[in-house]
Amino acid sequence: MEFLTGKHLDRRTFVKGMGTSVALPLLDAMVPAGKVWQNPTDDPQFTRFVAVEESMGSAGGSDWGEARNLFSPAGVGRDFEFHADSSLKGLEAYREYLTIVSQTDCRMAEPYRAEEIGGDHDRSTAVFLTQAHPKQTQGSDIFLGTSLDQLHAQRFGRDTALPSLELCTEVIDRGGGCAYNYHCAYTTSLAWSSPNQPLPAIREPRAVFERLFGAGDSQADRRARRRTNASMLDWITGEVSRLRRSLGATDRAAMDEYLTHVREIERRIQLVEARNLSGEERQMPEAPSGIPDSWEEHMELMFDLQVLALQTDMTRVITFKTGFDQSNRTFPLSGTTKSIHGASHHGNVPADIMDFNKINTHRLGMMAYFLERMRTTMDGDRSLLDKTAIVWGSPMGDPNLHNHRRCPLIFMGKANGALEGNIHVRAPKGTPMANAFVTLMQGIGHDMSAFGDSTGSLPLTFPQGA
Repeated sequence: MEFLTGKHLDRRTFVKGMGTSVALPLLDAMVPAGKVWQNPTDDPQFTRFVAVEESMGSAGGSDWGEARNLFSPAGVGRDFEFHADSSLKGLEAYREYLTIVSQTDCRMAEPYRAEEIGGDHDRSTAVFLTQAHPKQTQGSDIFLGTSLDQLHAQRFGRDTALPSLELCTEVIDRGGGCAYNYHCAYTTSLAWSSPNQPLPAIREPRAVFERLFGAGDSQADRRARRRTNASMLDWITGEVSRLRRSLGATDRAAMDEYLTHVREIERRIQLVEARNLSGEERQMPEAPSGIPDSWEEHMELMFDLQVLALQTDMTRVITFKTGFDQSNRTFPLSGTTKSIHGASHHGNVPADIMDFNKINTHRLGMMAYFLERMRTTMDGDRSLLDKTAIVWGSPMGDPNLHNHRRCPLIFMGKANGALEGNIHVRAPKGTPMANAFVTLMQGIGHDMSAFGDSTGSLPLTFPQGA
């Protein structure tokens, strides 16, 4: 490890040019001379939090699918195997980073009154990270709860450039209010900074990129950059050169690798925009030019941007909504031509359940891309995956019944030692998902004894050898 003698770079070092502000990853030169890397388990401030919502539950939420372990493994503790048809099969290479939690419920998404019956799709997203029951209204008097991500941001995100980052891949345009007298904010917003303050999500990769690297820029600056068709990095070449001269060889290599990756992401965004403005027929003609027609390409870009945001400590908190309930999107690479919403209403027909499972498997398999990027991106002496708590799950169980029982949930990453990984926890029947959230939040630095409809905590560890 190399250090600058007698001085160090600030962790908040930015390389700036015209309308461009590029944060740097953690470098050796950011550690004061004579000091060693801080033990991350002693500093929960640096535990990142990412939440990824899967829409419309799981084929494993049906009785038939549960019996065949389409989501939850048969074994518990560390003695578990992935069934040949398990939707988790694509994550097997990362089992040491998986804490699989099965059989928890999101009952706050269920109807409380007769007028709420039928509105399960319109409540689900709102409930996932709040575990609170939405007030049924289309007016300004929306009321829910504060989401887990925002609790983490409010405590540990105040000294980052972005306290939190909210992302999505799809939007809803229903020309006004959403169904069953629910405000569309309940359907579109995972993150809630307070019970009546939803946070909108960004869909376009370009907008995310410019939010990360265009701090302080203006519309005129952005237009000027685009007219030149140049890289954002071209505006900071001189500053980069001056900084490189002050760094050791290890840091120079790390910075060069990082800036190359930033440029590659920028180039991919530019290619998407150019392709979609070429005049060729699009698969999604209604989507803005910066949105890839390929869901897979869109997901990879958004995951890469998340890694950059976490790597540079621009933010420690991210929510990502990868679809929306009742979407009619199809996934040709999944092996079925059915839409996700159509497939979710499988009527308990085994062949149709398996079609839905193909979509589940394909969508969940995209998390492997994210996990690999996080595992191979170092932050000091450990990977981002070691330092992050990733919550993946759905607030719906069996979508054919529109129920919220046996909901799929996985905690990924090591969360600075709060998660052991390589564990399957099967909760007692009737356990609120909120119980698992209480345990997770306690592990990453929160003094939390209750959340949502929790009835206690849910152990996420097993004795060695169990």
